[in-house]
Amino acid sequence: MAVEAGLPTIGTVLITALIDSINPCAIGVMILLVSILVANSKLRKKMLLIGGLYISAVFVTYLLAGLGLIAFFQVIPLWVSEYIAIVVGSIIVVAGIIEIKDFFWYGKGISLAIPARRAKQIKEMTEKITVPGVIMLGAFVAAVELPCTGGPYLAIILLLSQNFNFTAFLLLVIYNIIFVLPLIFILVAVMLGQKVEKFAAWKAASKAHMRLAIGILLVLLGWLLILIANGTINLG
Repeated sequence: MAVEAGLPTIGTVLITALIDSINPCAIGVMILLVSILVANSKLRKKMLLIGGLYISAVFVTYLLAGLGLIAFFQVIPLWVSEYIAIVVGSIIVVAGIIEIKDFFWYGKGISLAIPARRAKQIKEMTEKITVPGVIMLGAFVAAVELPCTGGPYLAIILLLSQNFNFTAFLLLVIYNIIFVLPLIFILVAVMLGQKVEKFAAWKAASKAHMRLAIGILLVLLGWLLILIANGTINLG
C-alpha cells in the first residue's frame, strides 16, 4: 500500500541544507581565500567584494545546476525517471555508507573527495585573486564538488522534480541560500576581526563529524528516493 506525500516539507529542506552546508570543500576554499586576503594588506579593503563574489558564484552555480537537473528529469519519460531515481537513490545510499565509514576509518578504502588534480587547480586559482578569477573560482569549486559531495542536493532535486512548481522553486532557492550561509558567516566574522586560524582549526576538528552527519543524511534520503521510485511513497 502506497503512502501519499506532498513536496518535501520546509523542515526536510532546511535540515538537509544545513547538513549539506557544512561542506568541507567550499568552507576550506573560503578559509584559504580569506587567509590570503588578510595576509595581503592591499587586498584587505576588497575582502567583502572578493568574498561576496566567490559566495555568489557558488550560489548561482549550484542553483543553475539544480534547475538544469530538474529540467532534465522532467523531460525524460516517467518510467525512465523511476529507474533513474532507484539507481540514484542506491548510489546515494552507498555514498552515505562511505561517508559513515570515513568517520571511523578515514583514508582506508574508497573515500568521497575532490581529486588531487582538481584540488591543486583550486589552490592555484585562489592565488590569482582578480574579480573575474574569483568568480571562476566559485563556479569551479561548485562544479567540481557537486559530483563528489552533492549527494544531499541531488536527493532534494529529485524529490522536487516529482512535482516542480513555484513552491518547489522557492524551496530550491532557500536550500541554496542556507548552503552558502557558513561561507557568509566566515567572511563577516573575519572582517570583524576573527582569526582565520580558528576557522581552520574548527574545520580540521569537525571534519570527521561532518562526514558522519552527511553520511547518515545520505542513507536516509537515498532510501526515501527508492521508496518513492518503487511506489511505496507517492508524491502527490
